[in-house]
Amino acid sequence: MSRGHAWVLGATGQIGRAAVRALTADGWEVTAASRGGGRDATWDAGVRAVALDRDEDGALEKALGDGCDVLVDMVAFDGAHARQVTGLAGRIGSAVVISSGAVYEDARGRSFDTQAEPDGFPRYPVPLPETCGTVAPGDATYGTRKVLLERETLAAGGALPVTLLRAGAVHGPYCRTPRELYFVKRLLDGRRRRVLAYGGESRFHPLHVSNAAELIRLAARKLGSRVLNAADPEAPAVAEIASAIDGAFGRGTETVLIDGPAPEGQVGETPWSGAHPVVYDITAAGEQLGYRPVTGYVESLPETVEWLAGELAGRDWREAFPKMLRSYGEGLFDYAAEDAWLAAYDRGRR
Repeated sequence: MSRGHAWVLGATGQIGRAAVRALTADGWEVTAASRGGGRDATWDAGVRAVALDRDEDGALEKALGDGCDVLVDMVAFDGAHARQVTGLAGRIGSAVVISSGAVYEDARGRSFDTQAEPDGFPRYPVPLPETCGTVAPGDATYGTRKVLLERETLAAGGALPVTLLRAGAVHGPYCRTPRELYFVKRLLDGRRRRVLAYGGESRFHPLHVSNAAELIRLAARKLGSRVLNAADPEAPAVAEIASAIDGAFGRGTETVLIDGPAPEGQVGETPWSGAHPVVYDITAAGEQLGYRPVTGYVESLPETVEWLAGELAGRDWREAFPKMLRSYGEGLFDYAAEDAWLAAYDRGRR
């Protein structure tokens, strides 16, 4: 017996692929919408794939036809998308929308938006609950736009139950900005030493795609308006991540730990690096939805590492992952700068 009709926007993205599988396995009739209208090879044959540009006036409303029981929105970004979703109240039973942990600010008003400023990295409570303050809504940054999205979707009230999932650092296959690339490429390039700032203790709470899909599956089953953190069961330190990726390759790497920030340029910086831990409290997801993570970070790594290695085979990393280049710059793999710093470090130890 079908649970109903689920529409997934952004279905061929990283989380979308897993969400379609999870919803189908749970008995939903699924329409998978994306700009290209493509399919994932692992989807059930019954999944209906449609091409849709949600930013084209009237396209979503027309494609929905008589509506659906739940709309799962992976790609909602701002107030305009929020109004698009809430405008469907009466045609959809509920919505599950992906937000971000980037919405939070600490007691001094610091957030992800201020992290590049002197003493600008936020110092959040550990773990960080949903009751923590957020940045002001607006159109200036990713975080402010996500807050605007949250505020406007929740304003629909009883007319449209909405679950907002504040995602951690999403990981797994098909990621456009895979943080694991930092260590995987180094190993593929034969690097045998690495430098880690902040003593290798930086933590940025990850969220595996299968755990995101499980939260979506649970939220689709249970109507209600709520904001929940979405994360893995643990938040490993960057040194633990590096060691686990070494293990997936069956190799060892010497690690040089540096107290404090990068000593020079981007030497010692990683995509997880930060002065203070970012660890999300997932208690509410457990209490309100019955969330039990499907996997942990280390257990999920072999699949991610294998996928990354395949994506890099015969390709320049900048071609394979252009969004990583835009986010972190050429210095992400500036081995010359690192080697020069390590040579000076070694001389200083003698």
